Order: sequence, then structure tokens, then C-alpha cells
Amino acid sequence: MTIWICGTCGVEHPDTEQPPATTCQICADERQWVPETGQVWTTLDKLAADGHELVHEELEPGLHRFNREPSFAIGQWTHLVQTPQGNLLWDPPNHLDQRLVDTIGGLGGAAMIVASHPHMYGSQVSWSHRLGNIPVLVHSADRRWVQREDPVIREWSGVEQILPGVTIIAAGGHFPGAAVAHIATGSDGRGTLLTGDTILPVPAKGWVTFMRSYPNRIPLSAGLVRQIMDRLEPYQFGRLYSLLGGTIPADAKAAVQRSAERYIAWVSGANDHLG
Repeated sequence: MTIWICGTCGVEHPDTEQPPATTCQICADERQWVPETGQVWTTLDKLAADGHELVHEELEPGLHRFNREPSFAIGQWTHLVQTPQGNLLWDPPNHLDQRLVDTIGGLGGAAMIVASHPHMYGSQVSWSHRLGNIPVLVHSADRRWVQREDPVIREWSGVEQILPGVTIIAAGGHFPGAAVAHIATGSDGRGTLLTGDTILPVPAKGWVTFMRSYPNRIPLSAGLVRQIMDRLEPYQFGRLYSLLGGTIPADAKAAVQRSAERYIAWVSGANDHLG
């Protein structure tokens, strides 16, 4: 059997002899997209064989991130959070090759895998199997988006401290179960936040935005952005890292708060007099 990978979102699908006859359900949703030329499938073996380089950066002590160059599909960065009781693989890679396996192994491997939301499921089951059948945590509200079922998958909801100093929070917004990961000891004790697509840094320094669909430019409501802010209020964070490499390197919580206020003012009509 062959593990098939969607060429647009990079999410793994069930093992079959032939590629799926249907369109990837994740990409058919309004938050994603299917190419005009139609659905494209690839495999883990082909991705591993394609010429590419491993990109590995240590962002701060105990926090690493990985990507491949050239990137594939959405092109997300994968983060590895190191703790004394095991590591978190956050937003797992959509590809699997020996160089990356060896690099993650050299950093202590992983104790569990968590994707921030369904677009980032990547090759989560394949990685779990390679790392010793470690748990793959999937938010219960987004369970229906899992394309490759496996006993390693475990549901979660709300807020869960999954490793010492590492808490995952269902902030919602982009997906009902869209999550962020808070690292209490990050940023020299000020806290670090890994945001997936829940909060995304923009080109203007010190600002972020919030969207239901980034490729299709569908905004979130003011109410959902307030919900995100309410759920993050108990947590302090000096730095913020997103899935596409965007970073708020200092005063990140203040940047998110002022960005939310600006966003809410525009989508609620408070600035209509400026139009």
C-alpha cells in the first residue's frame, strides 16, 4: 500500500494501492483551495527522493524549527519543544526523510505530536510510527478532518498541559479547535507562544492579523477575535512564532492585543467614517 499526500495542503491520506479518487476534503473547504488544474497527489517516498535541503534553526534554548528548501504544499515550519520529560513535535512535517528523522532524534526525539489545526496535520501518523507510535493529539472539534485514522490519535479539548511548562490552548477562530502552544519558560522566562494560523504576523513590524481563510481572504468576526483574546488572557508571552516563519520577537502579547483592537474596530464598523 502507498501513503498518499495531497499536493496542495500536504496532509496524508489512507494507505491504498491507487491515489484517492476524490478531491482532498481539507482543500475543498472554503479555508483552503484546489488548483484549477485539479487534485494532485504525491507520496512520502517521492517527497524524500526529490532534491531538497533540510533547514534547521534553533530559535531559543529548547526550541527548534525545521523546514525543507524548496518547501512543499503550504510550506509550514515544524517546531520542536524540548522538555525534561520529552519533546513536543508541533505542526508535524508534511514530508518524512532520514535527514530530518536523524536531526529530530539527535534532539531527543518526541513524546507527542500536536498540529495547530487540520491544515497542519501533515504526515502526523507517519511521524508517530517512525518515532515509536507516540500519541497524536487532535482537538475533538476538528476530529472529522482527520484523513488517515490510526490508534495513535487521541482527542483533547479546552486547555491541556501536555509536558512540563507546555500548555496547548484551544483558541478557536480559524477552526473551532485551532490551538496555540504556550511555553512558560520560553523567551527567558517571559513565555513563548506558537500560534499556527490562529494569529499570523504581517509585514508591518509588531502587528498580527486573524483570518478564517488566509488564501481566500475570508475574515473572522469581531466576536471570534475577542474569543481568541479571552482564551489567551491568562498567559504571558514575550515572543510569538507562527507556522510560516513569521515572528514577533519582543512584547508579543502587547502586539497581539493592539492588533486585535485594530482588527475589531475595522470589522465592527467603528471606522466606517474613514471609508
